[in-house]
Amino acid sequence: MTTGSSSTSSSSNTGRPATAGGAISTFKGQERALHAGRLGTGGLLLSVLAATAPLMVVAGVMPTTFAVMGIVGQPLLFVILGVVLVLFSVGYAEMSRHVHNAGAFYAYVARGLGGTAGAGAAAVALVAYSALQFGIYGIFGFEVSGLFATYAHVEVAWWIPALIAVLAVGALSWLKIDVNALVLGVLLVVEVALVVIFDIAAVADPAKEGLSLHAFNPDTLTGAGVGTALCFCIAAFTGFEQAPVYAEETSRPHILVPRVMFLAIGFVAVFFALSSWALTVAAGPSGIVGAAQKQSAGLLFFLTESRLGGAFTDGLHVLFVTGMFAALLSFHNVVARYAFAMGREGLLPAAFGRTTGSSGAPGTGSLLQTGVSAIVLIAFAVTDDKPTGDPTAPVLHLFTWAGNVGALGVILLMAAASVSVIVFFARRGAAGAQAWRLVTSAIAAVALLVIAGYTVKDFDILVGAGPGSVLSWLLPALVAAALVVGLVQGLVLRSRKPEAYARIGLGNEAFQLDKAAESTP
Repeated sequence: MTTGSSSTSSSSNTGRPATAGGAISTFKGQERALHAGRLGTGGLLLSVLAATAPLMVVAGVMPTTFAVMGIVGQPLLFVILGVVLVLFSVGYAEMSRHVHNAGAFYAYVARGLGGTAGAGAAAVALVAYSALQFGIYGIFGFEVSGLFATYAHVEVAWWIPALIAVLAVGALSWLKIDVNALVLGVLLVVEVALVVIFDIAAVADPAKEGLSLHAFNPDTLTGAGVGTALCFCIAAFTGFEQAPVYAEETSRPHILVPRVMFLAIGFVAVFFALSSWALTVAAGPSGIVGAAQKQSAGLLFFLTESRLGGAFTDGLHVLFVTGMFAALLSFHNVVARYAFAMGREGLLPAAFGRTTGSSGAPGTGSLLQTGVSAIVLIAFAVTDDKPTGDPTAPVLHLFTWAGNVGALGVILLMAAASVSVIVFFARRGAAGAQAWRLVTSAIAAVALLVIAGYTVKDFDILVGAGPGSVLSWLLPALVAAALVVGLVQGLVLRSRKPEAYARIGLGNEAFQLDKAAESTP
């Protein structure tokens, strides 16, 4: 069974080859199409929000931003970024009504800017989302190791629970996506509930400055660190843009995907703005930076213990870990679907473009991500044996290095998608009808490129490296290298395998290209 996709006529209107009509066989469709109707609004929303890891952001990203950048107005930054991402999503959501493809970002770029650009975007997406997952594996292992040491008085190397998580995530990813959505939903709802309880407790028992709204004052965003703070905060939104990845697995992608994207952005912006404000209320606007510098990632737990007691704080520690596991599963599912789409369209070996059994999961792509994740973790674990003087260095480097590489890649993909939206509708002759959406896409593209520029400029700060460190250019270069490799692959396919090049961005329509080729004498 094949899922809904954009009409074949849309391909010709974007300068891409038109596909032949007709449905492909049920057997082949089951192998090469994700199963439709598995996700509704709730399941899709939970799958997307799980990747944002709300508790990890509140307990990790927010204290780090306060401590490193010294900017009290973090709540206002989340509001500003929410507006920017809403502007981005206006065009992105409209594009999702016309293109239904598990390749999402790269499919949109291919439809707008051509197959070569699409191949480049595909490589960047694969590297970016994989890096985000690698980083979370590191901090997951570190936190689980800490739980064993604190509550069981057992020393467990961080890489052991991390590798166990790799296997558990890999196994779950082979199940039906609606089963995954249930797992993600339960974990997400519980961690959000605990953060909301803290928010209420902070408002009920504020610091000596009371319920101050100083953190929303624009004057708090003055200084050289604002650009870098934006880089920290936009990483917290990563996940909402994944909704189109699941388009083929919904019954009404043209309705559900845009709806879920706007719901996700609205929730994330409001939730993070209020939660970061609650931190300033609990510690006091004048004391939040100092408290964050002193407590670091323990800030949230320090503030909850004095208000909600040790039992609640212990539960928060556990849910901190389960929330990260939910994010790991969410990112794994996304990478597996990108690999599936790339295999189906000739950017990876054809074996990746097959679904697995009755679950309809992209099994080969899942195996690839499981294997690569294990290799990366083992590589960082080996460095534990080196006399670095800091036993936490390998895992913390994995988290900060990989996380920021992934965030940079996603920011650039969003900027490219915004430009693609403009070109896509202009080529279709719909620029007039879509004028306001094209304007919002242009504004979003400029804003995202500015944030990307700050990210590259301040990469040494983001990863905790010293001024002039080789990491400040080597790590961003990984994203550039992925882009170059993808562009070269696109050019090679265009010249040597035009039939494979024609598939890029077509999704299920590629089936019909096969059908036409098979029926040609």
